[in-house]
Amino acid sequence: MSIAEKIKANPRLKKIALWLLMPANQARPRLWVKCFLNPLKHHKGKGALVRKRTRMDVLPFNRFELGAHSTIEDFSTINNGVGDVIIGQRTRIGLGCTVIGPVTIGNDIMFAQNIVVSGLNHGYQDINLPPSQQPVETKPIIIEDNVWIGANSIITAGVTVGKQAIVAAGSVVTKDVAPFSIVAGNPAKTIKFYNFETSGWERSQN
Repeated sequence: MSIAEKIKANPRLKKIALWLLMPANQARPRLWVKCFLNPLKHHKGKGALVRKRTRMDVLPFNRFELGAHSTIEDFSTINNGVGDVIIGQRTRIGLGCTVIGPVTIGNDIMFAQNIVVSGLNHGYQDINLPPSQQPVETKPIIIEDNVWIGANSIITAGVTVGKQAIVAAGSVVTKDVAPFSIVAGNPAKTIKFYNFETSGWERSQN
């Protein structure tokens, strides 16, 4: 068992380690973590850019990777506190987006503005505790290559968005999105799909 695994398995050690890494009741890492630990642990590809006004709530005990020539725009928040955040190559995370792991984002993806992608849910079953003090549940989100997600959309935990799919602006995606399809609405439903036999986009009959 590694040192990290031993710490995670021991509640007291885990509490001390978390206090050393970030202030109590906050998600943002301490300055020494940001300056010294994260650069050793996390990977940024050639030409990758994180804008100065982005909030990077990334910690060394989970992965954060930003592929070559990808950009995270201003006012966005990236959080890997409960799961890895992996972003591929030539991908743009637009203004004001929030990405909370576990999330894997592929190559050549466009995020418009104010998108929320969260693999995290808070527990609520115990009515004697506020949700903030209950165990969290995570389900990985996977966004495959060449996806375009419109402004103000929400991708919920456990969802896979297939290759070359489009999520229309303002959609709430609660179920998997098929490759080469367009979804819209709350909850999002398929409105078009690409027909390879006719080489064109067609309206869904559902």
